[in-house]
Parts: sequence; C-alpha cells; structure tokens
Amino acid sequence: MEKNSNTQNISVIGGGSWATALAKILSENNKVSWWIRNPEDVRHLKTYNNNPRYLSSIEFNLKKVKPSTDLKKVVQEGSIIILGVPAAFFQEATADLKAEDFENKIVVSAIKGMIPNENILISEYLQKKYKVAIGNQCIIAGPCHSEEIALEKRSYLTIGGNAARAQKVADVLSCRYVKTSVIDDLYGIEYCAIMKNIIAIACGVARGLGYGDNFQAVLVSNAMQEIKRFIEAVHPMKGRDFGASAYLGDLLVTSYSQFSRNRTLGTMVGQGYSVKAAQMDMKMVAEGYYAVKSIYEVNKKYNVSMPVTRAVYNILYEKISPMVEIKILEEAMK
Repeated sequence: MEKNSNTQNISVIGGGSWATALAKILSENNKVSWWIRNPEDVRHLKTYNNNPRYLSSIEFNLKKVKPSTDLKKVVQEGSIIILGVPAAFFQEATADLKAEDFENKIVVSAIKGMIPNENILISEYLQKKYKVAIGNQCIIAGPCHSEEIALEKRSYLTIGGNAARAQKVADVLSCRYVKTSVIDDLYGIEYCAIMKNIIAIACGVARGLGYGDNFQAVLVSNAMQEIKRFIEAVHPMKGRDFGASAYLGDLLVTSYSQFSRNRTLGTMVGQGYSVKAAQMDMKMVAEGYYAVKSIYEVNKKYNVSMPVTRAVYNILYEKISPMVEIKILEEAMK
C-alpha cells in the first residue's frame, strides 16, 4: 500500500536524522506536529523550511509540518506518537510527560536502544512509566537509512505490534518511496533493532583493522545466530522468521552501509581512535555504544553464548585492544 487517503495528525518526538526522515515520510500524506528541543532549530525550520543540523537538504512544507518546542502540545495534537529520541536521552527528554498524555494514543518507538542503567526496552519503560499498554505500542524497523529517505530512494519499513494498530501505523508511513508491512513481534523486532547496532560496531572495528569482505560476511552470519539465540532466550516466539527483512535486512544494512553511524564508530575505534574521541568527532549518537552495555548486563541472567557482543563490550568498556578481541572472534567463528 503506497497511498493513504485518510489524512491524520501525527506527532514526531525528536530532532535527529531519523526523526527528520520520519517527519518527511509522514508529511507526504499527513499533517505532522514535530517536537524539537532546540529553539534555534525550530526557528530555523520555520524560516528556511529545513532542519539545520540533520538532513538539511530536505525542504518541509510548513502547511503540513508544525515544528515546536512544546512537547506536551505536540503529544496532545497527534493520534499516533512516534518517538525518535536516542534511548540514552529518552528519560530526560520526556520527564515532564504524564501517563494521561499518552491516553488513547498509539505510541510508536523508532528508537534503536535500551534505557541505560535500567537495562529495559523502550516498550517496557513506556509500560512502567506511562502505563502505555503493550497492545497500544508499535515499533518501526528497517532496513532503512535516513540519508536514503532524504534522497527518496525506494525503502521498506516493517511495523511490529498488535496487527490492527500496526496496520494503522503502516498506513500513515506508506508513501510513494516507502513500502510498509506489519508483523506481530514487537519484542523480537525491538531487540533485533538494538543488537544490529552492536554487530555493526564489530564490523566497523574489523574494517578499521584491515579485515575484508570475506571476514565480515562470516562475522555477520555468526552474529545473526547470536541474535537469534539471545532473542529466543529472552522472548521466545513460535514461527519467528529471522530471515525476514525486519531482522536480517536491518542487520545487513547497518553492518555494511556507509551511512551506519555504529559501523563508523567501530571503524574509527579499529583505526586507533579512543571511544571518546570517535564519539566527539562523529557528532552523532551511535546507539550501539550504550546498547552493548545493556545487552551484556541483561545476558548475565540468561547466559547465552554471545561472543560478538562480548567482544564489543570488552573493546568499548574494558578498553581491551580491538586487535586482540577481533583475533579471538577470528578463531571462534565458523
């Protein structure tokens, strides 16, 4: 389905590249209330029709898109709320919201990370903090990079969650260059979206160390099995197809694409940058940095074999040599 004749008002929360791309997609056939924290960015958008910090080539029709710094008002205006704030900053960004702000709304996570320290999914946090029932939640999965949305390249999105609500979200996200589908696996897609960023960091590290395509293909193949083992341990589900684009496709594009910020972070670390220096140089959030610590902590309960995750954790948090960790992976993989 590529056209939605029923115009709705959708709220987008976040001013980064992915939130900007989602605002573009949604504005094709809907009205968008868009919360951005920085007042200067909002003023710029209202004056020049583009986000000055991210995907500035996109020109927004301000008759369809209303940028604002008033979070409560933006949330109030939308029947569907799409969350695009990085997980590490989500608690702070939404601190002033209350459970009643989300009543009778479909709440959609476009976030590819976990709540730090608490080590819980965004969906779990929404249930715990804002009483948003899991049946009223959805998650957006790729494979889909924001940079290609800006160029209007043919892209695909999968919406996970309750079938009826996921279809409503799929309808508003469907447009001439985005094809959507739905799947009844919110938790599986959410965990996979988190873990693919960890794997992308590992791929970047290997690339930075000089490993080639042959090694990366084996790394990604082993990593997919690792993701499968972990998700089936944490949230088992019959009939889950890890070969589908929402799982394998999202992993592949994040592991291989030049646009992947997690792969970029890994590449820089593999080339000898400190983690802090790489993060400062990128000026963008690589969700995998925070996610690997959360997944590592969660897995202490399940004790799943996760050599790639362990290697990334050791490199980023234990400051073990990338060369040493990738060498260990090289010997362990098949």
